[in-house]
Amino acid sequence: MKGQVLLFVCLCALDAVLGQASYSIPEEMTRGSLVGNIAQDLGLEIRRLIAGKAKIYSRNNEEYIELSREKGVLLVKERIDREALCAHTALCALQFRIILENPIEFYSVNVQITDINDNAPGFEKNEMKFKISESAMIGAKFVLERAVDFDVGNNGIDNYELKPTDHFALKLQNNADGNKNVEMILQKPLDREREEQMSLVLTAVDGGEPRMSGTMLIHITVLDANDNAPIFTQPTYKVTVTENSPAGTIVATVTASDADTDLNSKMSYSITNTLDNVRKIFNVNKDSGQVSLIQNIDFEKSKHFQIDLLASDDGGLTDSCKLIIDVQDVNDNKPEINIMSKSNVISEDAEINTVVTVINVEDLDSGDNGVVKCFINDNIPFILTNSENNFYSLVTDSELDRERSSEYNITVMCSDEGVPSLSSSVTLTLHISDVNDNAPVFERSSYEASIVENNTPGLSIFTVKARDADWNQNARLSYMLEDSSVNGVAVSSYVSVSADSGVIHAVRSFDYEHLKEFNFRVRAQDGGSTPLSSNVSVRVLIQDQNDNAPQVLYPVQTGGSVLAEMVPRSADVGYLVTKVVAVDVDSGQNAWLSYKVQKATDRALFEVGLHNGEIRTVRQVTDKDGVKQRLSVLVEDNGQPSRSATVIVNVAVADSFPEVLSEFTDFSMHDKEYNDKLTFYLVLALAVVSFLFITCLLLIISVKVYRWRQSRVLYHSNLPVIPYYPPRYSDTLGTGTLQHVYNYEVCRTSDSRKSDLKLDRTASHNVLVMDPSSTGTMQKIHSERNILDEPDSPLEVSHLRFVWSSAVFV
Repeated sequence: MKGQVLLFVCLCALDAVLGQASYSIPEEMTRGSLVGNIAQDLGLEIRRLIAGKAKIYSRNNEEYIELSREKGVLLVKERIDREALCAHTALCALQFRIILENPIEFYSVNVQITDINDNAPGFEKNEMKFKISESAMIGAKFVLERAVDFDVGNNGIDNYELKPTDHFALKLQNNADGNKNVEMILQKPLDREREEQMSLVLTAVDGGEPRMSGTMLIHITVLDANDNAPIFTQPTYKVTVTENSPAGTIVATVTASDADTDLNSKMSYSITNTLDNVRKIFNVNKDSGQVSLIQNIDFEKSKHFQIDLLASDDGGLTDSCKLIIDVQDVNDNKPEINIMSKSNVISEDAEINTVVTVINVEDLDSGDNGVVKCFINDNIPFILTNSENNFYSLVTDSELDRERSSEYNITVMCSDEGVPSLSSSVTLTLHISDVNDNAPVFERSSYEASIVENNTPGLSIFTVKARDADWNQNARLSYMLEDSSVNGVAVSSYVSVSADSGVIHAVRSFDYEHLKEFNFRVRAQDGGSTPLSSNVSVRVLIQDQNDNAPQVLYPVQTGGSVLAEMVPRSADVGYLVTKVVAVDVDSGQNAWLSYKVQKATDRALFEVGLHNGEIRTVRQVTDKDGVKQRLSVLVEDNGQPSRSATVIVNVAVADSFPEVLSEFTDFSMHDKEYNDKLTFYLVLALAVVSFLFITCLLLIISVKVYRWRQSRVLYHSNLPVIPYYPPRYSDTLGTGTLQHVYNYEVCRTSDSRKSDLKLDRTASHNVLVMDPSSTGTMQKIHSERNILDEPDSPLEVSHLRFVWSSAVFV
C-alpha cells in the first residue's frame, strides 16, 4: 500500500505554531515515495517554501522524511521499519516540525507508520523439555514459552495450536498488557509404563494476510509420582528500584513452596520473558529466587519492567508469577537546547517583538526533574518568550541601535527543578546591520580660515571634516558646495571642495583690495540609499599683502608744465613750504607711510616730516640760495618687502612771481628739448631693426627659390658617364690636389623614373667641382642629393661611380 491518507490539517493560533498536518503511511515504502502535499495542506505557496529556506527539524537526528521545496511535498527519505522504530509500541508515529525563516514560522507534522505483516511468529527456543510425574493430577498446568511476533494489531499473534492433543490441551490467558500466557493442561492421566517419552508441536499463528506461523517442539519425559506442584506465595510482586543502581543490586526475592519431600520438593527459579531485554538487565538466582541487576537501569529508556518467573521442581511441576518493577527517576540528564532556527544578522530598524531565534529545550527526566526554565542575560534589548512544548522564542524587546552596540552575545541558560538542579547553556552571537539613520556631523559648528592675497589658483585653504556614526556605505561621505554667490558671482568661481577629503581649494587668485572676505556653505552627504546630509558655514578672510606702492596725490605730477612752491626769502626756520600727500590702498602696516628726502638741490635748506610729509625750511633763507630748488621725496610703506614712490617737488625761492616765471620757463624748455631728442633716437632704432628683418626674410626666400630651380635643371639634364678613376686620383692639369674621393652609386629599375644616388662622404661636407681649363671655383654642391635618372632606361640596375677631384686655387 503506497497510498497516503491525509488525516487532518488544522490551523492553530498557539504561539509560534501556525499549523499542523497529519499523515498515515505504511512501513517499508520505497525511497522517494510520496507522503503528502504539505504546501497545499498547510496553505503555503511554493515560493514561500523556497524563500523561507524551509527545512525539517526532528528531535532525534534520524530523518526518515524529506521535504522537496520545489514541489512542496514530503517524500520518504529512508526505508522505515516500524518494528525497529517503535519496537513493541502499537502506535508508531514520526513527529517533526517544518521551519521557515524571514519571518520565522514553524508547523507541526505527524506521520503515523502503519504496520504490515512482514514478520512471522517465532519462539526463542526451538524446543522445550518437561519431566512430568505419572501421578500428575488431571488439570495440572505447565507454562509454555510465548511466541514473539514483532508485528502489532491483527498482524500480531492471533492463536496457538498444540498437536497431538491426546493427553494435553492448550489454555490461553490474556494479560493486561495484551500478551497471552500459554499453558499446557493435562487432560488424561499419564502411564510411564505405556509411554515414557512424548513429543508435541506448539504452533503460533498470526492474524495477518497472508497468515504466517512459527513452531516449537515439546519433549515430555514421564516420571514416577510427584504429587504436588510448586506454589508462589504471591501471584504478582511489585517493587521499586532507583535508576542508575549499580549492577548486583538485589531488586526483590520471590518464594515458592512445594508440599512434596525429598527430591520432589527441590525447586529452581528462572525467567521466562522472551519479548524484551529483561534477561539482559535482570537475573534470578535459581536456588534462592533473588532477582538482581546485571547492568544499570535507565529511566529514560524503560520506566517499567515486568518479569515472568517460573518455579519448577525436579518432578517437572511448575508455577509462575509476575514481578512488576517500577523505575524511580533521578535527575541525571541536563536540559538539551536545540536551536531550531536563528538569524545571525538583524537590522537595527527591526520592529519590537521581531523573532530572532527559536529554540527547543528537552529534558529526558520526569516530574520536577524534567521541568525546565530558561532565561537570558540582563541589560540587552531582547527577551525570551515561552511557547507550548518547551519552545522558546528570542524576540526584540526594545529598539536597536547599531551605533550603540553592533553585536550582542546572548547566553541562553536553561535549568531543571531537580535536586540538585542541572543546567546547560548556549551562546548566540547576533550582529546588528546598519541602516542610514544618522546624518553627518561636522567637527565644528562653523569654520573660519584665512588666505593671503595673490595666491596661486588651486592652493589648499583648509579642510572641513564631518563624521557619520553609521557604517560602511552609509558612512561614506562626499562634500559639495551649496549654491550661493559672492558679489553676484557663483561661489564655485572662488573656491572648490574635494568631494572625498573635504579640502577646500582656491579657484582664483584673490585681491584684498577688491574682496576682503566672503562666506559660503559646505554640505556633507552620506552614501545611504536614502542619503542624509548636513551643512556648515565657512568664512574665508583675505589677508593683505604689500602688493601696492604708495600713490602720491599731491603735488600732482604733470607732463607738460612745471609746478613750483614759492618760498619768500624772508621765510623763517620751520616755514611750511608744502605737504606731500600720499595714500596706500593696502591695509595695516602695509599702508603705514614714511617720508624722507631722497635728493635735494640744497639738503641743508629743507626737510620733510617722517610721518606727515610736511616740507619745512631747516634754516633761514638767504640771498645766496638759488631761486630754483628741486627736492626728490621718497614715500615708503612699512610692508615686507617695502614699496615706495618718488615725487619731485620744485621750490622757487623768490619774493615776486615774474622772477619765478622766467627761471622755470627756461627749465621747462630744456626738458622739452631733451624729450624730443629721446623720441627721435627711439624712432630711428625701430626703423633700422625693421629694415634688417625684411632684408633677412628676402634673402632666405631667394636661397630657397634658387635651390628649387637647380634641382629642376638637374632633373631635365643628361649627365655624361665619366670613366672610373683610381683611388686618390690627382688631376695633373690643376694646380693642387685634394685627395677626396666621392663614390656615387646609382640604382635604376625599368619601371621607375628615379634613381637613388648615395654619396659615401668623408670628413668634408662640401665638394668643389672644377673644370680643368678654368681658373675659378665652381659652385658648392651639397652631399647626398638624389639624382633623377633618365626615364625608360633599358638597364634594370646600373652602377655609376664618379670620381671628382677638387682643386683649390690660391
